Amino acid sequence: MKIIYTIVLILLTQMSFGQITDSIAVKKEFTNIELALREPEKVFRLNLSNQTLEIDSLNWSKFINLEYLSLKNDHLTTIPKEIISLKKLKVLELSGNDFTVLPADFWQLKSLEELFLNDETHLNLEANIAIMSKMTSLRILHLENDNLNSMPSNISSLKNLEFLYLNGNKFNEIPNEIRQLEHLQFLDIRNNKIRVPERATENLNFGFRINL
Repeated sequence: MKIIYTIVLILLTQMSFGQITDSIAVKKEFTNIELALREPEKVFRLNLSNQTLEIDSLNWSKFINLEYLSLKNDHLTTIPKEIISLKKLKVLELSGNDFTVLPADFWQLKSLEELFLNDETHLNLEANIAIMSKMTSLRILHLENDNLNSMPSNISSLKNLEFLYLNGNKFNEIPNEIRQLEHLQFLDIRNNKIRVPERATENLNFGFRINL
């Protein structure tokens, strides 16, 4: 009986260890597109930052389980329309590129929760907000270091936004337009030109937490 018990225990231990290692492998971050394309269905995180790639020729639909994608600092003048096929994508990092407007069908990324649009020198924010306003899952938006000094009135159309990051811009005051974001919980607006005494922040009455 002891021998049988020992064998069963060893098998269970191996199964548990195998499950753990498989789980770690599944969440591994790929940084090489060739390796990622070998078994695209196993890719959950894909980081293609700081690379020169022929992105337009990629068959994005192969990455059926992709949840995180970074195309940061890839000098993209356009964002490939085909990324709308990434139905499970939750986080998209597009900072530091050269595009002006997101694809018109970008709103079809229905699972997208967090979007990074930092360090964008050519960004047409008003046009992009019009596209993002159709994205019901979008909760977190990063617009840091975008040389912004005002906020488009249509920012209020991002009705489900909960976290907004405006660090490193050129705001002289907290934009009143932001008050219209009904579900906003947190605004990070550090490193701007805003001068508000520390105690005064308690009396701003914006209805959300502000990091100055």
